[in-house]
Amino acid sequence: MHKKKNNKKEIPATTTAFIGAALLLVGGFFLFYNYIESKKIIAYDYMANVFYKNNEVSDVEIASGEEKKEEPIEEEQVEEELPEEVTDEYIGYLTIPKIGLNKGFLDKRSTENDVEKNIMVLTGSNYPNVKNGNLIIAGHSGTGWKAFFNDLYQLQIGDTAIVSYKGKTYTYQIVNIYTQPKTGSLAIYRNYDKTTLTLITCTNFDSTTQTIYIAELTNIE
Repeated sequence: MHKKKNNKKEIPATTTAFIGAALLLVGGFFLFYNYIESKKIIAYDYMANVFYKNNEVSDVEIASGEEKKEEPIEEEQVEEELPEEVTDEYIGYLTIPKIGLNKGFLDKRSTENDVEKNIMVLTGSNYPNVKNGNLIIAGHSGTGWKAFFNDLYQLQIGDTAIVSYKGKTYTYQIVNIYTQPKTGSLAIYRNYDKTTLTLITCTNFDSTTQTIYIAELTNIE
């Protein structure tokens, strides 16, 4: 009786080693890329923050020795005011103390106003100085250097978000949190008699839905 020949070919050890090395190189490249991109963002944010603060002008001057008095919110009824010249510098900052977020945002017409590069002011948004307007900002969550909204899932109703814009500080309080399927469209449920801030990101551990955070203006300084 003849023994059947084994037709299986063993992969040479050198080929296996080459494939393993290639996989390590590819993995290392992506890790290095994310590291470099995160450092670039940190450096950009630092310089943009310095530029923003150096060019920020307050509309109110308080004389030496006078105490600042608490006053009710007085909102201007203004039309949308867009800068004459589009800039790629930050025009304001979004700060959320609970999660340690402090991120600049750009003119919504800027080419850098892109969710793949920054937090993104959506078309149709109003800036904070528009009474009863809605500032809508989207950002990535998950992993990687551009996941600026990764910790939004920790927020709850009653938490605070702050927007710095044109020398004023706008404080908002979250009043509603809800999810919607990712269908390419979005419904924003808000009180149109209130000035609001809307934050949008992917739902934590659920790539098929997005979470929307609605916050209402409570104070202007």
